[in-house]
Amino acid sequence: MASGDFEDDAEATVTMEEYIESMDAEELEADLVLGGDEGDECTYPKGYMKRQAIFSCITCTPEGNAGVCTACCLTCHDGHELLELWTKRNFRCDCGNSKFGTLACKLLPGKDVENSENSYNHNFKGLYCSCDKPYPDPNGEEHGEMIQCCICEDWFHEEHLSLKSSDGVSSQIPRDEEGVPVYEDFICQNCSPVCSFLTLYPEKLWVAAKVDSNGSANACADTTESNQTSTATEPVQPENSTEAEKSVLRGCSEKLADSEPFPAAGCAIATGLTSCPEFEKKPLFVTKNWRNMLCKCEKCLEMYSERKVSYLLDAEDTIAEYENKAKEKRTEKLEKQEGEALDHFNNLDHVTKVELSHGIKDFKEGFRSLLESVGTSRAITPEDVEEMFSKLKNKRKRME
Repeated sequence: MASGDFEDDAEATVTMEEYIESMDAEELEADLVLGGDEGDECTYPKGYMKRQAIFSCITCTPEGNAGVCTACCLTCHDGHELLELWTKRNFRCDCGNSKFGTLACKLLPGKDVENSENSYNHNFKGLYCSCDKPYPDPNGEEHGEMIQCCICEDWFHEEHLSLKSSDGVSSQIPRDEEGVPVYEDFICQNCSPVCSFLTLYPEKLWVAAKVDSNGSANACADTTESNQTSTATEPVQPENSTEAEKSVLRGCSEKLADSEPFPAAGCAIATGLTSCPEFEKKPLFVTKNWRNMLCKCEKCLEMYSERKVSYLLDAEDTIAEYENKAKEKRTEKLEKQEGEALDHFNNLDHVTKVELSHGIKDFKEGFRSLLESVGTSRAITPEDVEEMFSKLKNKRKRME
């Protein structure tokens, strides 16, 4: 038998530092997904929240037409088949309304019959992408990385994004030389017509895939190099634009050339939309801080409202802001826990403080002895830990 066979059979081991780091990382990931929500109260009274973690209960609503908050997921649907949908915008908890039949919300009964402003897609049935398949694929098929559209909030497999260059050659998600995505947000081809106004902005708003002479997709084009061939106010011509669309963009450039930096008093964006037709559906990638570049003139604000994308101007709509708030809540929670532990210790009588201090000291010495006895020859097992606590217990009995 080869020596490698023993290694394959051996139980995976980790260091104490690695274990603690792993636990911290898992807790942080959970906090980021849940937005720091402890799951103690139903979010229904907060109305249609700008962004929150939402779950779909397949047991109660198999048709996928309802979503529940974290607290209701834990309290009202414990043991049910649940789908974690990450976050959804402008959503109010459905738990216990008419869609759940006789099931009442245990945390907050008496809700409206229906939340008319909620939006649902096939994600609530556990399906994703234009291929309308579950994730992970039950057939074990690999479809590559999935990315989320910032408009419809559906998730798409990279191979199903319909990324094509102007000559029809397949392209890829724009990444740097190390394979790290270099865009901030993705807009799927179905949502691109709603955001057609973005194509009237300067090309610094865009990140485009670069296809070399061999037809293979490389990292995104260098924006510095691109800016040398276009003026600051020239509208971008996405690499996969048709000749007809490029002609339309050139026609709009005259209006943009005389405009002021965005936001502008005489904005050319809203005006350009009246003379520029809609473009064909195509996926779009936008650069970091692109929302800050959006015009906020009266005409554009009206246009955002008509297209139901006013949330693009709200910083709290972004995943980045959602996660930043989650990190702040996590820091506050940890500081509060530390303060409560210290307050509890300070409120103990003198004898209890001494006993607790001795107990901590004995544990540290016992654990140090365990580490020294094992050394690096083998991993610490559950039996080792049980033996250590048994010794500490016997020592405490002798002292009594």
